[in-house]
Amino acid sequence: MDKFFTTIFYCLLPCLIFAQTPTDTANVKVDTTGQRDLIDIGSAILKLKPRPYNPEKKQVYFSILPISSSLPGGSKAIVTSTTAGFYLGNRKTTYLSSVTFAPYFNLKGRYGLPLHSSIWMPDNTYNVQGDTRFLVYPQYTWGQGGKRAEGDKLLVDFNYIRFYQSVLKRIKPYFYVGIGYNLDYYFNINTRNSHSAVTLKDFTGYQYGTTEGNSFSSGLTVNAVYDTRQNSINPIPGVYASFIYRHNAGLLGSDNNAQSVYIDFRKYIALGKSGRKKNILAMWSYYWTAISDGTPFLSLPGIGNDPYQRSGRGIEQNRYRGENLLYFEAEYRRDITDNGLFGFVVFTNFNSASEPNTHRFAYVNPAAGGGLRIKFNKRSDTNVALDYGFSKGYSGLIIGLGEAF
Repeated sequence: MDKFFTTIFYCLLPCLIFAQTPTDTANVKVDTTGQRDLIDIGSAILKLKPRPYNPEKKQVYFSILPISSSLPGGSKAIVTSTTAGFYLGNRKTTYLSSVTFAPYFNLKGRYGLPLHSSIWMPDNTYNVQGDTRFLVYPQYTWGQGGKRAEGDKLLVDFNYIRFYQSVLKRIKPYFYVGIGYNLDYYFNINTRNSHSAVTLKDFTGYQYGTTEGNSFSSGLTVNAVYDTRQNSINPIPGVYASFIYRHNAGLLGSDNNAQSVYIDFRKYIALGKSGRKKNILAMWSYYWTAISDGTPFLSLPGIGNDPYQRSGRGIEQNRYRGENLLYFEAEYRRDITDNGLFGFVVFTNFNSASEPNTHRFAYVNPAAGGGLRIKFNKRSDTNVALDYGFSKGYSGLIIGLGEAF
């Protein structure tokens, strides 16, 4: 137990060092006067009359990105990302709700249909979160920990259905608690397409969810969130913290009883005075742990497999996996132009997955990179993000809508 709390302390320490009084971002007026986005440019080229902007009227702000990109875990794909931002109440007292749908497919039998949502009820009385996915892989695994070399990997085929839903009620300003239901269903798990005859169980030495066939997990969650961000698509200075305790139970159909904890902390700090230009340091840290036996191998904490699959830019998805995972990332965000059309970021991140048997954090795995930002929709402050990340033995381009965190 002492090790558990010590690990959490070191995970959150970089963010806590910069802690300051939370900004009341719900009452920050976002002024888009003089701002420019791709919608403005497209309207000017096509000579379209822009839709009148009424901050008191409920509107949906769409951002659509049909483009070729690289998937988490490697290989090229066709990705169509659609983000919708909208207010369900007075924007002075209600956060921006968001729904993101980003289907993708490639020519190697891999495709996915992920849908994420975060809905804020009027006056932020409730927050309803959803994560639904249907994914068809193959994907490489390197087992647990950080010892295996890049080439020492196994190709695993499987299909995956995820259904996560949670409802949180505001208890105090910015603080919410609630419950949820999580379902993970892996089916048609096999390694027959791998160049090796080794099974997933033999390769990983892990006993849960590594036999050919299916793996089913079903459990309830207890959720707590502290959030001062007005806009989760592109946060302005503020704080976000969340705690999720999950209990898979045979009573709910789960193959094994298992428990896990996910702790997430993010801090956004405005640097200096730069006029209308954004000048922000963003930090993100999380600790993810299986606190009991029984978690299926494919559900173990893995880099790039956080709730929004945004961690570990510059590292292959699930390159590092273990029963415990530590992660920290820092990113500097700055506008290039006064009208907010162009900006840039530079980032670095570190992760460590616990070793099997010893459960020690023996290896630290760094990555770094930078990227360009192009404003797609100034009303929802949604950027087109073009990031290039690299680490030892790997590099890749990541294209998407909205900030990584």
